[in-house]
Amino acid sequence: MGSLTIPSSFSSHTSFLNQRRSRLPAKRAHLLRRLISCQTLSEELHCSEIFTNTNTNTNTDSKDEAAMKIDRRKMLMIGLGGSLQGATGVARQAIGYPIQAPDFSHCQTASEGPKLVNCCLPLSSSPIIEFKRPSILSPLRVRPAAQFVGKEYLKKYRKAVELMRALPPDDPRSFATQAKIHCAYCNSAFDQGGLPGMELQVHNSWLFLPFHRCYIYFHERILGNLIGDPTFGLPFWNWDSPAGMRLPAFYDEVDTSLYDPLRDPKHRKHAVVDLDHSLIDDPLSDSQQIYQNLKMMYRVVMTNGKTPELFMGMPFRAGDNPNPGAGSLELLPHGAVHLWTGDRAQPFIENMGTFYSAARDPIFYAHHSNIDRMWSVWQKHVAKKTINFNDADWLETAFLLYDENARLVRIKVKDCLDTTWLRYTYQDVRNPWLNARPTPKVRRSKAKAAAEAAAAANKEKTIFPLTLSSPVSTTVKRPRVRRSKEEKKTEVEVLVVDGILAVKEKPVKFDVYVNAPNDFGRLGPEASEFAGCFLNPQAGHDTRHRYTLRLNITELVDEIGADGDGTITVTLVPRTYTENLEIGALWIEFLST
Repeated sequence: MGSLTIPSSFSSHTSFLNQRRSRLPAKRAHLLRRLISCQTLSEELHCSEIFTNTNTNTNTDSKDEAAMKIDRRKMLMIGLGGSLQGATGVARQAIGYPIQAPDFSHCQTASEGPKLVNCCLPLSSSPIIEFKRPSILSPLRVRPAAQFVGKEYLKKYRKAVELMRALPPDDPRSFATQAKIHCAYCNSAFDQGGLPGMELQVHNSWLFLPFHRCYIYFHERILGNLIGDPTFGLPFWNWDSPAGMRLPAFYDEVDTSLYDPLRDPKHRKHAVVDLDHSLIDDPLSDSQQIYQNLKMMYRVVMTNGKTPELFMGMPFRAGDNPNPGAGSLELLPHGAVHLWTGDRAQPFIENMGTFYSAARDPIFYAHHSNIDRMWSVWQKHVAKKTINFNDADWLETAFLLYDENARLVRIKVKDCLDTTWLRYTYQDVRNPWLNARPTPKVRRSKAKAAAEAAAAANKEKTIFPLTLSSPVSTTVKRPRVRRSKEEKKTEVEVLVVDGILAVKEKPVKFDVYVNAPNDFGRLGPEASEFAGCFLNPQAGHDTRHRYTLRLNITELVDEIGADGDGTITVTLVPRTYTENLEIGALWIEFLST
């Protein structure tokens, strides 16, 4: 990705009409080839809907056709910047354009497996407000590391959450509504703006980081406003640093506004967080767990952060099916910390362990505050001059959220690329994992021989698609070997695990290793052979969709001394609820940095 400086008035919508190919499912794409022709007249859109199947050999599904028809009244609510500028703007519907904010008046029952949840949000009679950046003269909020906060800060923080909890449930600023926001955007309560039947999902794509940044930003402003403190900043749970790798004690004090009873009892009192948690407590000492956490953080940010797609997630445009692919930060440590905190005794590891209820726990906001900080750390240490995605479809994606005055605000990704634009920053803390590069578990010759033997033994079991009921090793061809340093700098080698399908309505996790020895039980994220993992709290909740995992193996191949090898042995190790988990294919591709 090239470098990009985003001006505050970024408003170009025409240059990207020819930049992106359609990513609509084939059955829906043919219905949209000649979808709509419109013109703007007196601020109203007069549209004629044209659904023409240009392929006479294709049988049109009437349900699909009906789902894609767009009510004219809804057409008034969509478009770039709130209105469609002529037929050119409308044509983006057929080929993918920035996802527009949902219509809160069209909310459906959310689901968590078989569980149905009402996550619909309060409606407002007031017009939607377009987001404006705070003045540079407004107070700068400093978010503190949870392990360093003092008594005065805690007194204010507890009071703010107490007041938020005391608000009526239908108040947009209430804790109940704040929790519902995450459920609504993450559990199929909303369709994409202007596209009925096309699910809006902010996880498993490039929307993950910007949505949560905007969401936490308004949540923080509401808290500050309730206590009359414009300088109030949320704490961040500093789980990536040894000093912060425990559940902050003040969240575990009963009868306070920050307490949640639905947390794992084994992790409440001084346990070191496992950033690779698989719902099983590994028998590691505190020092061993900290060591493993730091190594894993290096792999997540420094190794898999070499491109925006790998770190932040894959593109998700209007008309696309959700879940195109999560970035490394969303998988680990984000997902692992959610599972580690939630109560394993609950059906879906509530509260933190699943999307619909996660934001009911106050620690959710401290967790995501640190996730947001990781985005800033990545920008500084890895992305450097590259500002995320140089893609207008990403920059113009919009969300609707409530501000501190209970007003509904439309905010776009382009508005939140820098925390200073939003007038907040983070307490300066060390990031000890920046140089914690993993090391090979065994010598190259021994590892390669063992890996090849495992692949040969598994040959009959590795016909794709395969069911991952036990560890499986297979040989994957590398299209290019012995690349120069310059080639590796401009393109990364990516291992793709495609067609991941889970049918069990539980969190799914499996690890991925390259040229690994046979003793997988003792091999963890501290080893160079660990490429990464797939982890999704809701992977099995929608059996219609398959997931894709992408992992940068450029550094890994160098670390284990396999850069000259024409093949590598990839081992997939099931960890959590992988019964009947299906894997479609494995291959290697290259992504430009």
